[in-house]
Amino acid sequence: MILIVECVIGIILFTLIVAPMTAKNPLGMIDDYPPAIHQKCVELGIVENAKRRLKVKDVIRKLLTILVLISVTVVVMIFINQAKSFSEGFWDTFAIWCSITWFDALFIDCIWFCHSKKIQIPGTEGMKEYKDYLFHNKQSCIGTLLGIPASAVVGFFVTMLNLKG
Repeated sequence: MILIVECVIGIILFTLIVAPMTAKNPLGMIDDYPPAIHQKCVELGIVENAKRRLKVKDVIRKLLTILVLISVTVVVMIFINQAKSFSEGFWDTFAIWCSITWFDALFIDCIWFCHSKKIQIPGTEGMKEYKDYLFHNKQSCIGTLLGIPASAVVGFFVTMLNLKG
């Protein structure tokens, strides 16, 4: 039951972060749009075609975010889930990760993104790629695979911290 509640909380937090950002400024999330829409924005001169170069500030921000998320997850796994082993930490974390990833794919992407005019970028309205369900599901498969090493890191720290205790 605790795991289900954690999945729901994760989904709610993820939605509260992603949906308002996308609705407020769809171009801020252009890298998550299907490639044809991104390319149309380049043709329209709305975005540059250059590959993004990560600035030191961006790298530091992303690393800090990852460290905070891993730390919070480890604390949750040990103190709330009572995880004692790598396996318990890994599988609980992976279950939460997958619930968020697939909620994103099925509800935020395939229902909201594919059908909302609010997130369509001016000049790209009506493009069939807004309803590219396969694109979103492929991205979620990649997201699921990325959850494996992230969950393994949490499992590792759960194991190490339980050895100390």
